[in-house]
Amino acid sequence: MKYKHLKGNEIEGELDIFVSHNEDEDDGVITKWNEILIHGNPEGLKSLAKLLLEIAELNQNEVEEKYLPIGAREHYHLTPNIELSKSSDSVIIGRLDAKGTSEYYSRYKSKDKIK
Repeated sequence: MKYKHLKGNEIEGELDIFVSHNEDEDDGVITKWNEILIHGNPEGLKSLAKLLLEIAELNQNEVEEKYLPIGAREHYHLTPNIELSKSSDSVIIGRLDAKGTSEYYSRYKSKDKIK
């Protein structure tokens, strides 16, 4: 099985990922929210898409225990000035499901289902 246990420099091209802190006032009521903005040139966006597919398609149960123990989740760190632009925030992209148990981490709350 092909598995990249040493990670780094996954992104080709230009990619900028950051948190935008927003605020709006309506009749004295202030609403605050954050947005994650992901911008890139075609090469950077395709490279991110390739990385997402690689993580999604990985059979975590086939990865050797020394690289991904039971209960761990495959993930990649994207670092400003290495994989990302200098103006980016640090980003971790990873799987929700844990190897061997398929459990999600405890802070996860599923979206509401529309009926």
